[in-house]
Amino acid sequence: MRIALSADHAGVDLKDALAAWLGEAGYDILDLGTHGAASVDYPDYGARLARALGEGEAERGIAICGSGIGIAIAANRNPACRCAQVSEPLSATFARSHNDANAIALGARLIGIEMAKACVTAFLTTKFEGGRHQHRVDMLSHLEQERA
Repeated sequence: MRIALSADHAGVDLKDALAAWLGEAGYDILDLGTHGAASVDYPDYGARLARALGEGEAERGIAICGSGIGIAIAANRNPACRCAQVSEPLSATFARSHNDANAIALGARLIGIEMAKACVTAFLTTKFEGGRHQHRVDMLSHLEQERA
């Protein structure tokens, strides 16, 4: 499985640590940056992640900023992305099993590396349940059309 990772300056260290850990576990990594501590804008990196998922460059994504909130909002502007901000494994599990999330967002200033790894593990190993959840997930792709 190919996993895209992106982060702003607040999340770059966590991104790099997760990329190394996931690479060692045998995952193919698409690192979308940033690559240093210089201040950058999280919307750019959320958009990069969503675009990579939408264009089929990766099957799953992990977005990281200081809180995980802003980068998730940015990623979710793209209808191809269903990014859930998570802070512990149970929310990552539900993001996959109930919402078929294809990306998660982590807050580097809020969780440590071990909790981040636990969230990523839950996200990558949980399958979408489908069934009663499928209708609602399908609705997410059509919200703009429904409002028109």
